[in-house]
Amino acid sequence: MNTAAKPLVLHEDRLFPSDPAQRAIARRLYAQIAGLPIVSPHGHTDPSWWADDAPFANATELLLVPDHYIFRMLYSQGIPLDALGIPRADGSRAGVDPREAWRVFARNTHLFRGTPSSLWLDHVFAEVFGLGVRLDAGTADHYYDTITDALKTAAFRPRALFERFGIEVIATTESPLDPLSHHQAIRDSGWSGRVVTAYRPDPVIDPEHEQFRPSLERFGELTGENVYDWDGYLRAHQQRRAFFAAMGATSTDHGHPTCATADLVPAQARALFTRIVAGKSLPEEAELFRAQMLTEMAAMSVDDGLVMQIHPGSFRNHNRALFDRHGRDKGADIPMRTDYVRALKPLLDRYGNEAGFRLIVFTLDESTYARELAPLAGHWPCLFLGPAWWFHDSPEGMWRFREQTLGTAGFYNTVGFNDDTRAFLSIPARHDVARRVDCAVLAKLVAEHRLDEDDAAEVAVDLAYRLPKQAYRL
Repeated sequence: MNTAAKPLVLHEDRLFPSDPAQRAIARRLYAQIAGLPIVSPHGHTDPSWWADDAPFANATELLLVPDHYIFRMLYSQGIPLDALGIPRADGSRAGVDPREAWRVFARNTHLFRGTPSSLWLDHVFAEVFGLGVRLDAGTADHYYDTITDALKTAAFRPRALFERFGIEVIATTESPLDPLSHHQAIRDSGWSGRVVTAYRPDPVIDPEHEQFRPSLERFGELTGENVYDWDGYLRAHQQRRAFFAAMGATSTDHGHPTCATADLVPAQARALFTRIVAGKSLPEEAELFRAQMLTEMAAMSVDDGLVMQIHPGSFRNHNRALFDRHGRDKGADIPMRTDYVRALKPLLDRYGNEAGFRLIVFTLDESTYARELAPLAGHWPCLFLGPAWWFHDSPEGMWRFREQTLGTAGFYNTVGFNDDTRAFLSIPARHDVARRVDCAVLAKLVAEHRLDEDDAAEVAVDLAYRLPKQAYRL
């Protein structure tokens, strides 16, 4: 280990206000919520981790390979994903030694200075692995060996970490084609950890998804329905949703390019579907079909009670060459402008006043917070705002979210925090950041005499714990 390495210290006041009076309030508020259980109602962790409870392989496989926040930054500086051990689209790898991939990462940690990734990683390194020096080229092997050796022990198996992190419940996200065998294995194991699934039907709803046709065929095989007939196709969704609910799902999730919804009469919907499955649709018809299916999914949520989430506004796979080589979810997704007021109106006109319907909307277009989303959530009883998401999951993004939505939507038309991550060990770090920022926001309101401190303490608990459980029916 490099004897000149810089110390790694997590300051106890990180993310709290610099003003002494506000900082003191934030400390008091944070002390009341720091130890609350973690509720992780939406994310993309792998259920096989808890089904098999097998040791994680090494530092690279655990911390680098699943985290597109990390490797997209490295790629932006000309480092190919092959050099980091990121799998290709066909599942193969370039044969890079995991230790060497870690060294590449370590030599470039300066790229993350001031970013959320730096906050999360330092928390993991210091709190989870007890590392006391900063990661750099000189400490790369010390880090790799310390982490990889720890992962061989029982205390760092997936279930032990789940319990150590104080996770009360975590939701994964699966396609309708997933047999949910890992979730069944978790149930059969007798382990007490609560891991639930969520229904993500994009591959069988989006005609422009590269796997749409084979996915539709498999959809029919799984359900025994004629999914090339409109009524059979809708019954197939109802059947799989019921199966997911039986396996613990309380929510669905929809990652459409836009938030467009439609309310076609049955004959129009049937005719559109016929063109879609015949492969004769135009791009605008694909968008109309996705829009109609959001309304159909809302109808099913009214019936079965699953909470509906919409994650729109991402131009996915913007780097075509990278997509061809490495596949989806490799850091090449870019935010786009997104309309909500007009886009959601057909769905809301149809189901927005239904007492049992719950719709959580996210955005990558921050310009819509105050203009569209907060007013919508501040009126429609079904509509709640998801937290600052993805590119905005940062201290600055969380502040902007609260500042622009509080006046119209308040705190209670939001759903607390969800980490929405594939990087398991970053979960407590992400929740800690969100709790600290919310305490800083609340401390400012208390210092300005806009909120009593006892009310602020109650809000802090609600944001950290009660609201996500309530919003996601957990």
